[in-house]
Amino acid sequence: MAPACQGVAVAEALSIGVNYGQIANNLPSPARVSWLLRSMRISKVKLYDADPNVLRAFLGTGVEFVVGIGNEAVPSMTSPAAAQAWLQQHVVPHLLSGARISCVTVGNEVFKGNDTALQAAVLPAMVSVHRALSALGLQGRVNVTTAHSLDIMGPSFPPSSGAFHPAALGHLRPFLAFLSATRSPFLINCYPYFAYKEDPARVPLEYVLFQPNAGVADPRTGLRYDNMLYAQVDAVYAAIQALGYTDVEVKVSETGWPSRGDPDEPGATPEYAGTYIRNLLQRIEMKQGTPLRPATPVDVYVFALFNENLKPGPASERNYGLFYPDGTPVYNVGLHGYLPPMLVSNAARQ
Repeated sequence: MAPACQGVAVAEALSIGVNYGQIANNLPSPARVSWLLRSMRISKVKLYDADPNVLRAFLGTGVEFVVGIGNEAVPSMTSPAAAQAWLQQHVVPHLLSGARISCVTVGNEVFKGNDTALQAAVLPAMVSVHRALSALGLQGRVNVTTAHSLDIMGPSFPPSSGAFHPAALGHLRPFLAFLSATRSPFLINCYPYFAYKEDPARVPLEYVLFQPNAGVADPRTGLRYDNMLYAQVDAVYAAIQALGYTDVEVKVSETGWPSRGDPDEPGATPEYAGTYIRNLLQRIEMKQGTPLRPATPVDVYVFALFNENLKPGPASERNYGLFYPDGTPVYNVGLHGYLPPMLVSNAARQ
């Protein structure tokens, strides 16, 4: 069994990444998850923390990580000493051991709530972390950003009219200047499912699921959109360009579709979830760009690797996984992964 996993070269890896959340009490060990992801040829993983057990389990695999600083720690990161201490504890030892860490996200969806102190701290914390990386000789190797929800958008359709919400503008102008200066990506969490759930009678399923459809033309640019995700990404590009920046790349840090939901969550089925992810995978493997940026393949991290049974909120929140915790696929999208039994993975690790 071992040679099959070891033979997965990074060059053959899938272009898509995956979010590895752990808000659950029944997940397999990181060592077993490492086998699962390599057997699927997934080589890009996004964490919401910098779990040392996960990073150690993937040493020598070539898998590239995005690690995160949680919202609760963001205000303290405005201190240069705290930022340097966090990196010394959570990033530097793993890099020295051979881990691949390409990005640190400082907070997640901080403009979704009304914590104004947190919102005001994000950019100073990012600057502090970036300077600490430079002091450690890691500038250019690890970039710094944060992930936004689409709530930061005001108008978003047609995509060319995309603009940021006025309440977020004061924060986003200097934020974009930082991203441009440090050549860091703008991360956005996009869920066409939310639009469908809110208005299933008016949002065509084919359009949100990447299925064949006539598409929608942007009257200002003449560009035609045959799926909502690319329209959302281009609306963000338009909002960024409206503030004078053309050199900041937009990456989709989360997208997915729930396989189960509450009675008031239409469309949360394994069939639709499988269709969304399968069709998205096809687009990504085609290295397809959006209509506005056709030469730039869309960089996407699917949410999420596992169903997470302790996530609060509606039932859909606990059912975004590609896999059940026992390694069984929730639906078939052609990703055939192997989760080894516990004894096998322990022996392999030893």
